[in-house]
Amino acid sequence: MSNNTSDDAHLEAEYKTVTSHIDLQIDSIIGKKERQKLKWKLDLFVLPLISSVYFFGSMDRSDLANAQVAGLEDDLHLSPKDYSNASSIFLVSYVLFQLPGTLLIKKIGAPVQFSGAMLTWGVLTVLTMLVKSSGQLIAMRFLIGAAEAFVQGGAFYLSFWYEYQELATRAAIFFSTSTLAGAFNGLLSYGISKSLNGVNGWRAWQWIFLIEGILPIGFAFIVLAFLPASPSEVRYGFSEREKDELVKRSKRSHNSSEVRIQPKKILELLRSIHFWLFTLLYCASLFTITSLSNFLPALVRGFGYSSIGAQLFTVVVYGCACLGVLLFSRIADKTNARGLTVALSTVGGIVGYAILIGIENRDARFAATCIIAFCMYPKVVLVLSWAAMNFIGYTRR
Repeated sequence: MSNNTSDDAHLEAEYKTVTSHIDLQIDSIIGKKERQKLKWKLDLFVLPLISSVYFFGSMDRSDLANAQVAGLEDDLHLSPKDYSNASSIFLVSYVLFQLPGTLLIKKIGAPVQFSGAMLTWGVLTVLTMLVKSSGQLIAMRFLIGAAEAFVQGGAFYLSFWYEYQELATRAAIFFSTSTLAGAFNGLLSYGISKSLNGVNGWRAWQWIFLIEGILPIGFAFIVLAFLPASPSEVRYGFSEREKDELVKRSKRSHNSSEVRIQPKKILELLRSIHFWLFTLLYCASLFTITSLSNFLPALVRGFGYSSIGAQLFTVVVYGCACLGVLLFSRIADKTNARGLTVALSTVGGIVGYAILIGIENRDARFAATCIIAFCMYPKVVLVLSWAAMNFIGYTRR
């Protein structure tokens, strides 16, 4: 009984600390100007590297939708059900491997894990250009989803480096790369459809998979060489005083010193109602944006635009999504009203869906799609950064 009481008291103390995390006092060892300079170094070195990882992952997630309207469904004779299965199976493996992918970041090391995942999904994406049937396509998407799950811990990785009041904005920059990737995919697919379709005997959709597979393979080596594993393992660009301050910043954000997964804490977390509420909220947010990205080119084409024109118009939608991510996350950082910010973005998304369903005018429906992207894309980063602030320690986060 005494052991249980002690454990309960320990957990209660930890969770009380969460509610007062802004008040945690760990004195800085450098001056204000040096702290600002240090933060700029993080913004110019660590943040772009990890954001690039997510950028390439997001490109790969949405390339199936671009390939669909670039001839994939015709060449493989895909029915709507076949395409839906191929897009859905990606999420199945993505969800299955997210937990081990996040828990292993410290054991494997972020540079090795992230670069290894990029190499894996890059090779698999290149091989997708060779598929001949819906079954082969579904198998490839399952494997690609499993590989990409190992970079989903990027927002968790950011929590090693940034303090609470800084995290949502940086996480927004990190996550906004997914919208930039969608826009880049649209431009790239538009150019490929116009210029490379039929070159070397390959259809446009095959060129899409080839090019978008080669890019992460190349960048993986940059990640391996330059991305630091943690604040205590920085190798380049920081003085010893700055390295010590990075460790103190991490402690101020309740990053514990535990270096291994602690199974007992996983069981404790699974009994927490807060964990399951965050999980449901995250799953709902991810489902919304994934369904949009998987079907966006086909959706826009259904409004009455040509297949090639639909590729180009997706750029506008993703541009709106990028603005929404940055705006809502900045509001969350400034007000610290994260739940209300999530609710506000949800209401905006509901309005967009209502317009999309209720109006048949082509331009109005396209505008509604932009509203949906603007309001619904921010939810994922808001929920992830909110969760990172409310769960203490490596295993729980």
